[in-house]
Amino acid sequence: MLNYSFKSMLKKYVSSSVFLILCTILALICANSQLKEWYFGIWESSVNFSIGEFNLFSHNGHNMTLHEVINDFLMALFFLSVGLEIKREFLVGELSSPKKAMLPIIGACGGMLVPVIVFWLLCPENPDMQCGLAIPMATDIAFSLGVLSIFSTRVPIGLKVFLAALAVADDLGGIIVIAIFYTSELHSIYLLLSLLCIVIMIIANRLNMHHKMFYLAIGMLLWYTMLNSGIHATIAGVITAFCVPATLRKGTEHYMKRIKKHINNFPVIEVTNKKSAVILSNEDIHKLKSIESAADKLISPLQDLEDNLRNIIGYVIIPLFAFANVGIDLSSMSVGTLFSGVSLSVMAGLVIGKFTGVFSFSWLAVKMHLVALPQGATWKAFSGVCMLCGIGLTVSIFIADLSYSTIPVHGIEMLNQGKLGILCGSFVSAVIGCIMLNNFLPKRR
Repeated sequence: MLNYSFKSMLKKYVSSSVFLILCTILALICANSQLKEWYFGIWESSVNFSIGEFNLFSHNGHNMTLHEVINDFLMALFFLSVGLEIKREFLVGELSSPKKAMLPIIGACGGMLVPVIVFWLLCPENPDMQCGLAIPMATDIAFSLGVLSIFSTRVPIGLKVFLAALAVADDLGGIIVIAIFYTSELHSIYLLLSLLCIVIMIIANRLNMHHKMFYLAIGMLLWYTMLNSGIHATIAGVITAFCVPATLRKGTEHYMKRIKKHINNFPVIEVTNKKSAVILSNEDIHKLKSIESAADKLISPLQDLEDNLRNIIGYVIIPLFAFANVGIDLSSMSVGTLFSGVSLSVMAGLVIGKFTGVFSFSWLAVKMHLVALPQGATWKAFSGVCMLCGIGLTVSIFIADLSYSTIPVHGIEMLNQGKLGILCGSFVSAVIGCIMLNNFLPKRR
């Protein structure tokens, strides 16, 4: 059976994918209507969060724009959430043992390598264009699980687990790529300060420090130092997540005894009249607060923080990121744009590369008896899920922005082509995946 954390993760991504789709559509409408000037202008607004002369949202002495705050600061919170999920999955989830992790990790490796090769083969020999090699690597977990949920109980649990675990492994691969290949000129002072923040969090973890706000405060400082160090600031979210403890101060038995003791001693008050006032003594209120405190301490800081971030990530940050980044002015493009250059390379990488990479690597691993197919799955149904892996949005657009936004000549043009390829490639992968799954999954009784 699926554990609670995994089921809640599935539910979160399936429901939040609706908001993601709506914000994507809204962004395209705004970018191609009379709201165009407002839409493109608002993201260039300067953002200032100052305490005295110190401005948190400043980079190399300049105030950050709203677009930069969303992509660098809010997305750091997204990567914090991703980091917490990755850590949990490796500790107790679907990636916690070689037997569980082998197939999703092997599939993810193929799903990252082959799209890069497809992009490289199709993209013209232009160094600027080839900066986007990593764009089709990512699988959007919210969209892919949202599409898979259409088929409800027809989908074997093993296939749902495989897709979610592969997307988590994909995210880890994307994080590594961002950390290695999207690092600019390094500044030693801020780099040392970043290292100091990391050391402080590691020591606090070793000393059994369990206060979430402590890690968030040091993580915020780490974000600022990494922003100005040359390493992409969103990596601060992942590092902070890996430092948050997944342990309890004491065993569950200690806290359960405390809860039971106070519950057994709590007065039973019969209410005969609904309008009658019920006044608890200070001692009884203290018992309730002690029960609440003990219940909170039964949840590790890692899971508690992940749970607290769930709604703000799924219903605010990711939809806002999509609204700020997906808008493309289609009036400057033709139909031929989709079938050339960056657009074609990205779309083919997602539709062809992702499916080919995930399916072929998984097939080889099964035939070599390294792993087994997910329980209850057939090769045909498995191929349908592999096609859904080509749905890339959030991380793909994020990497596209990192790849092209700073290129002085034709950078914005290539970025828009990349976004167009991501949207069309994701749509085609979703449609083909739905057709395959509808034909290959067992029919509902």
